[in-house]
Order: sequence, then C-alpha cells, then structure tokens
Amino acid sequence: MRILIATDAWDPQVNGVVRTLKATARELEARGHDVRFITPDGFTTVPMPTYPEVRLALFAKARIADVISTFMPDAIHIATEGPIGLGARQVCVERGLPFTTSFHTRFPEYIEARIALPSSWTYGLVRWFHQAASRTMVATASLEHELRGRGFTNLCAWSRGVDTNLFKPGAKSLFDLPRPISLYVGRVAVEKNIDAFLALDLPGTKVVVGDGPQLAELRARFPGVHFAGARFGQDLAAHYAASDVFVFPSRTDTFGLVMLEALACGVPVAAFPVQGPRDVLERGAGAGVLDECLKSAVERALTLSPQRCRQYALQYSWGACTNQFLDNLETSLLSRQQTRQLGTGSAEVRPAA
Repeated sequence: MRILIATDAWDPQVNGVVRTLKATARELEARGHDVRFITPDGFTTVPMPTYPEVRLALFAKARIADVISTFMPDAIHIATEGPIGLGARQVCVERGLPFTTSFHTRFPEYIEARIALPSSWTYGLVRWFHQAASRTMVATASLEHELRGRGFTNLCAWSRGVDTNLFKPGAKSLFDLPRPISLYVGRVAVEKNIDAFLALDLPGTKVVVGDGPQLAELRARFPGVHFAGARFGQDLAAHYAASDVFVFPSRTDTFGLVMLEALACGVPVAAFPVQGPRDVLERGAGAGVLDECLKSAVERALTLSPQRCRQYALQYSWGACTNQFLDNLETSLLSRQQTRQLGTGSAEVRPAA
C-alpha cells in the first residue's frame, strides 16, 4: 500500500507526535508498505507565534496537490491541524479523496494557556477540521469518550508503543548529583505545567531534559534544577535509566509517550490523576502513582519496583499500534469503496489520484 502522511510536526521538533509517526513509518516499511511524508521540510516557513522552535509552512496546498498527483497514494493520513494539515485536507475534499486524521494535541487548551482564548471557542474549529475525515484516530478510550461529548464523530483507536530495546534499565552513574533523581522529559512549554513539578520541595535533585519556549524563564526561576537540554537516542535512554522517578506534571496531554519510555527503563511514574496518565497507568498497578498532591505521588513512586515498571511497559509495542493504524486505513478505504458502489452500482474502484 502507498501511504501518504501529512504532518506539521517533524524534525527538529522533539515530541510524542514525531516519535509516533516515525516509529509507525518504520513498522509500515518493514512490512513492505511505501510510506511518504509531507512535512515542513522544503517549504518556506515562519516561526509559530509564542513558539518559534515550531516552523509553519507557507503556501502548502499547491505542493501537496502535486505530491498526491505524483505519488498516487492508496491512503492519506493527516496527522496535524496546522498549515500542512489544512492544505492536505483542502486538496482531499476538493478531489473527493478519502483520508484519515489523528487527534494528537489539545491545541484549544494550549492556545488558552498562551493567549487566554477560551478553548470552547477553538474546539469548534478543530471539530470542523476532523469532521471531513472518514476516521479520526485517538490514543485512548477516555479521550474518545470526551471528544464524542464535544460532537466529534467517526472516532477510532490508535494507541502508542515504546521501543523496549532502546529504552531499558541501565546504569545509575550518569548523574553526579544528590539522589534521588526526579526526572522530567519533554517540551519545556507552559502547557506542560512543569513549574508544578519544579516548585515541589523534594529531596535530591530535579532534572529537566528537553527544550522549548519556557526554558529561559524556568532556568531563572529555579536555579537549583539541573537542565540537561534536549537528548536523543541512547543518550536520552541513559538519562531515563539513571533516574529514580519520572514526574509527569502535564494536565493536558492526550497520552504521554514519555511515561512509557520511563517505565521501560524501570523508572516509576508520578503524575496527576488526569486523562493521559490515567490511561497509560490504568492497568499498571505498581508502575506509578497518581495523586492530586504531586509531592505525595513522587514520594510513593520512589518505593515502587523497577522490575514491575519494566514488565508493564513490555505490554506496549509499536507493532500492535501499527496494526491498529493499518486497520483504520483499510476500514476507511473499504467504507469509501462501498459508498462508491452504492452511488454508481458498479464495483469499480479507482485509485486515489
């Protein structure tokens, strides 16, 4: 199958969306599928307001139309609601091409956190974006339930996985810092609620791995915190493994892939009892602690078994996630074929071009 994925989230961004798309593409290609991405690379871009690390593509529609005409994909997936996603959506709607989307990020809440625009205003736009898709993929059952309550339709499951060969228990000697090590990994931005973690009175050392628009502010406000910058691959895995507890303070993430990465390294998770952490840890008794008192969650998580954390993470695989992704694409195509047959009385199916 020729699969085209349109996404505004791509290198050099470091986030769960990018990691999910790359891991899924690797699985798809290993199974013989031809995967092509449309990303901000090669477009004229401008920095995103309030988040200059993210580049927004300009005049994306014409090039997207050319790629679709040349590649002739069997399936089109639109991963983000940015300029590339909007351009791909427009081309598909104009040409009558079926496509799927995925709801990765709570942009309405993120916008509200930055410029105080009520999320209820922007959810209508996000719902409009996804309603033209034959399927909208979501990471958890609780998110699906919430979005249905907001009027979203055609929702289906697409979970997440973790590379347990890369993320695994390792040496604790990386940090020459007072222990215990309480670690945060992720984008350093206001919507991640990191200051709720950094303001805690905890023993040992707090470590932040990542980059983002709030980094300078948090460095100035919390001089006792060790900011390690962005880390990748084996280096990132080593930072996880050398820690004693992983702290996930976000209240808005739709999943939280970093929690699985920490658990795979044998590091227990402390988080608020909100969507995302609840979904990741719902079957993981002994792998993490959820508490509205984040300090209490950290203290209790430090007593948990690293072996139990690792065993829990082994239940999640990118192979299973890719199976879901393919099933969603094939269901979308089958639905489109049936609609054409009902409309024309013919069993002929033309390629998406």
